[in-house]
Amino acid sequence: MVCAFMLRPGSLVGSYRILALLAEGGMGAVYEGINESIERRVAIKVLLPDAAQKPEIVKRFFNEAWVSNRIDHPGLVQVHDQGTLADGTAYLVMELLKGETLEQRLRQGPLDAENALKQCWQIAQALAAAHERDIIHRDVKPGNLMLVPDPLVPGGERVKILDWGIAKLETGQRAGLTASHVVIGTPTYMSPEQCRGAAEVDPK
Repeated sequence: MVCAFMLRPGSLVGSYRILALLAEGGMGAVYEGINESIERRVAIKVLLPDAAQKPEIVKRFFNEAWVSNRIDHPGLVQVHDQGTLADGTAYLVMELLKGETLEQRLRQGPLDAENALKQCWQIAQALAAAHERDIIHRDVKPGNLMLVPDPLVPGGERVKILDWGIAKLETGQRAGLTASHVVIGTPTYMSPEQCRGAAEVDPK
């Protein structure tokens, strides 16, 4: 699929110059960018124009930055900045990850038990940190789990939980964004209570 809206290599997003398209989906695209003055490479996530016309989607998009910094855990992708371009394009400046998703890894075959347990322990730790802040992810699945090299953790890989855009926020001004009857998430990875309605999801 080629999206109708593309940021060209060399164009600027805030202080960052676009280098290349990394991935795209139905609502957005992710680019590699660089702050040339300090040679810092980042991932830049943008909403496509159709999605940017819907206030609730834009609010959820920017929630990812808020969640990342509120939890402040190495198991989450760090979001460094957010903003809106002159044409209304919403963007996030994020930590650039080098690795593969668990979904991609599983295409190579089943995981061995030892590594699977290490990964599950990391995922549980990150989710527990989120739950302590009254934040529930609601879309934990292999495609939202990134495996990146990290020699400081057992097994040599760090699991990063991606895409907190549909997280349930229980407290504060950002709470209550989803109506009780709305069902959101990925059906094959949803609990029975989530299938009944997004507002019924709790840390369990």
